[in-house]
Amino acid sequence: MVMIAPSILAADFTRLGEEIAQVEAAGADLLHVDVMDGHFVPNLTIGPPVIKAIKSVTQLPLDVHLMVEQPDALLPDFIDAGSDNLTVHVEACRHLHRTIQSIKDAGVRASVVLNPATSLHALDEILSEVHMVLLMSVNPGFGGQRFLPATLDKIRALREQIEQRRLPVSIEVDGGVKADNAAEICAAGADVLVAGTAIFGQPDYGAAIQALRAA
Repeated sequence: MVMIAPSILAADFTRLGEEIAQVEAAGADLLHVDVMDGHFVPNLTIGPPVIKAIKSVTQLPLDVHLMVEQPDALLPDFIDAGSDNLTVHVEACRHLHRTIQSIKDAGVRASVVLNPATSLHALDEILSEVHMVLLMSVNPGFGGQRFLPATLDKIRALREQIEQRRLPVSIEVDGGVKADNAAEICAAGADVLVAGTAIFGQPDYGAAIQALRAA
């Protein structure tokens, strides 16, 4: 079954606890948390204290996406804060195997993410070591962007690699995911859909999540 991961980047931060409770009650499978440092991407969001606060108010796994220049220096704090899955950019990691192993050694699921212009070849030597691959379907940094259609071919190619190598690796897609394109994204091979405004921008979170599942 495809999993739905509401992205809190699109939530109302003045009542974040309520927003999280609502999407949890609405049937979300996990929470996607975007961490931006203002350097790797042109935006600045949240840090470990907010992760820790979120962890205290939800039973949903926290899918933490680190859009930062030096992830290794920050890993201990995000692990201690309660991240269940930590996703790092291949573009930001000088020694990717070491970074992934550090996350796994801490008992946290380790995943990697590719920006739209990064080739799947960047995964050749790391794919067997990760829990999940996140494919960005927009250029990261801001919510509400349009889905890049070329991502569909990338999803298909990655799914083929995973199946050929018989690896237990999930494919997550983030950026411009909506009910009207969810079907083709999943048909291409995605397992996890990250949705921000497609959920938090709607009047009924339950209906929005159900629309994604139905699609």
